[in-house]
Amino acid sequence: MKDLFSTNAALYAQFRPHYPDELFRFIYAQLENHESAWDVGTGNGQIAAKLARHFTTVLATDISDKQLAEASRLPNIQYRKQAAEAVFSEQENFDLIISAQAIHWFDFPSFYARVYEHLKPKGLLAATGYGLIGCKDEQFNGAIRHLYYDLLGNCWDPERKYIDDAYKTIPFPFREISCPHFAIAEQWTANRLCAYLETWSAVNHYKERYEKDPLASIRQMASAVDPEVLYDFEFPVFVRAGFAIR
Repeated sequence: MKDLFSTNAALYAQFRPHYPDELFRFIYAQLENHESAWDVGTGNGQIAAKLARHFTTVLATDISDKQLAEASRLPNIQYRKQAAEAVFSEQENFDLIISAQAIHWFDFPSFYARVYEHLKPKGLLAATGYGLIGCKDEQFNGAIRHLYYDLLGNCWDPERKYIDDAYKTIPFPFREISCPHFAIAEQWTANRLCAYLETWSAVNHYKERYEKDPLASIRQMASAVDPEVLYDFEFPVFVRAGFAIR
């Protein structure tokens, strides 16, 4: 698993969007038991904090010390620096194993071996993520797409294609269930949009490769509009979920 998010850990914690409650209600409804959950690739613990309201215990793992340092501390969450593929105690078993915006970085065969070792007989694996942000304002929408496809096109890591494919192309050796589509709706200022875009890994790659700021034109657009005006943004949310085939 690559660690691409330690550099901007504080920005990541502050400016990444939050998954909708409807997603979690759907996932919880598939479970018979709600005792323990494992959040794999937890980052700053955003998902772990949600799970902590529902499960007795939550294990949240990540490879980034800096990301884990940004996570909210709750008494029923155990944070651990640990790769998704790492072997760990066979005594730790889970009703839910979830990965949010992270599974595309994992070594699939090794991670799935851990899932089969630690998923309870009626437990669920859920892999969720969100795609490219859209905006109802056509000027900003066009600028975002120009940034994503034209400026940053060759700066995305190869694994990003799994996000573009809404995880449809990842291997998934589980008894899969049908999942609805979800969305994250946000109202942000133009400056808030820039702060979010700053968290993109390809932005850092671009800066390192070309020694220029790929967000310069969007920052200029943001500086030309009322800083208090809110714009409507939306992220498509996708999820693949299934039970172990035993």
